[in-house]
Amino acid sequence: MSNIKVTLVQSPIYWEDPAANRKMFEEKIRQITEPTEIIVLPEVFTTGFTMEPAGCAEPHQGETFQWMKRLAAEKNAVITGSIATEENGKYYNRLIWMQPDGKHFQYDKKHLFTFAGETKNFTPGKEKVIVEYKGWKFLLLICYDLRFPVWSKNNYSSEKGFDYDCIINIANWPAPRSHPWRVLLMARAIENQAYVIGVNRIGTDGKGMEHSGDSALISPLGENFSNIMPNEEKTETIPMPRCQLDDFRKKFRVADDWDRFEIFRSEK
Repeated sequence: MSNIKVTLVQSPIYWEDPAANRKMFEEKIRQITEPTEIIVLPEVFTTGFTMEPAGCAEPHQGETFQWMKRLAAEKNAVITGSIATEENGKYYNRLIWMQPDGKHFQYDKKHLFTFAGETKNFTPGKEKVIVEYKGWKFLLLICYDLRFPVWSKNNYSSEKGFDYDCIINIANWPAPRSHPWRVLLMARAIENQAYVIGVNRIGTDGKGMEHSGDSALISPLGENFSNIMPNEEKTETIPMPRCQLDDFRKKFRVADDWDRFEIFRSEK
């Protein structure tokens, strides 16, 4: 299988202003001159981490969805990020994976951040989403999901291989907790023998919370391939070598010894 190039977009976000954010991110995306196959935007990149979705959430497949569809086709690359979405009277923190051909997948954030009131304003998702693209398999996660290793647990069998090759986690992760963010990105990569892409916003949000970014592309060995600095507004394209992943999995066969389990949910 071939290498794949991903672009990390570490950026501030205008508070609850989808039009301004679309304009800003479109400029950043158009300025990408190096060939890339996946462009990763932060969590709720059109609004910031607002707890008042009624005023700025978009309908399912609304304006930002169509914007992503147009730009993905123009750049011939996947564009992914999450938006506050309203559907059937409920609000979701919904990650959209938009492919150049218009095919899309969506993941609704499973672990809502109770500490900030997200559970009072949004509805949690129920399904894990793994997308296959150009021979790679990507597990899609949002921010707080990073703290729950069971939800991101990779599995392996000689018949089916690995569940996924890379985690993409997009975030509005506050600067006071930046150390856990960096450590957890590395932990998820090492324990799952997979790449991990973490894209986090920078700047101050509408509630006065600071964000330092610390976006990264972590190898299965826990190495950071990104040169983006904390608090730096930057767009960076990075190759992900397939051979490093496959060689490491063959040489260090820890997956053979992984515990086997499934997640069972009881509906209340």
